[in-house]
Amino acid sequence: MTDTDRRSFVTGAALAAGAAVTYGAAAAAQGGGGAKAATTPAAAAYPKPPFAVQRQPWPGLASKMTPRPDHGETSYKGSGRLAGKKALITGGDSGIGRAAAIAYAREGADVAINYLPAEEPDAREVVALIRAEGRRAVAIPGDLRDERFCRKLVQQAAEQLGGLDILVNNAARQQTRPGIADISSQDFDDTMKTNVYAPFWLTKAAVERMGPGAVIVNTSSEQAGDPSPDIVDYAMTRAAVLNFTKGMAKQLAARGIRVNAVAPGPFWTPLQVSGGATPDKQRSFGESSPMGRPGQPAEIAGLYVAAADPLLSYSTGQIFGSTGGNGQPA
Repeated sequence: MTDTDRRSFVTGAALAAGAAVTYGAAAAAQGGGGAKAATTPAAAAYPKPPFAVQRQPWPGLASKMTPRPDHGETSYKGSGRLAGKKALITGGDSGIGRAAAIAYAREGADVAINYLPAEEPDAREVVALIRAEGRRAVAIPGDLRDERFCRKLVQQAAEQLGGLDILVNNAARQQTRPGIADISSQDFDDTMKTNVYAPFWLTKAAVERMGPGAVIVNTSSEQAGDPSPDIVDYAMTRAAVLNFTKGMAKQLAARGIRVNAVAPGPFWTPLQVSGGATPDKQRSFGESSPMGRPGQPAEIAGLYVAAADPLLSYSTGQIFGSTGGNGQPA
């Protein structure tokens, strides 16, 4: 098998595993015994561009977006893949983090979410959704650019959940700038602190508390391998996270801790309407993907479940892609 064939095989296996999450839920539902109805993909009805231009102050609220993103609130049905697990998800109030939080709770996990204080309205909705599944929900607002807060966050999550089995480093900052001269040192620092420093600090704190079987899931992006010219600082951080994932997977394998990443393409989240995309890009957001539209957070939740699923115990250092047909990141 050539190196190219081997990479293609690993990529295919990872994607197949992600698809198995939804298939497993459907199979459980069809098996009777009081199981919930199968997760039903709503892809055919998801909105396509052009979108109305809308602006929100950073970090933005999903509850104020038009159209409102689908995080799987009514569609995602679990099958116990993460039963008894304790998970901390940063950026868990909206977007991809919210979709992961909903999916984790419906797969049987207790979930702590972190978010900025300005995102409290969205966070309350997520807490209610987690508790509706009979799972423990912990809400811990705070700024990940502060190393002391990152350590405190991991400590509080572990104490309130009764342990820590899964860390999802998902929160990110993205602000569009036409050229490098327009990226201030403060801009650059804020993006690096949120997207690179915070995952480093949180991982460092989490592994002190994690044992064999624990998993760290990082959010990268297709931008890691195909950067857009107006978000070069953001794209740099996504490449760093991809590299960090592969390196930590090797470092922690002997301790039985797995490290994987999920790499989204264009997804309809508050990141785009709070400065992450220009008005022109926002109107046509996702149009250039082969699917002709952005992804909805509900469409990627299954990959976060797959990345942490105990059944995939030999999968570490893997990149689970969801790019609407734009290929796998570097």
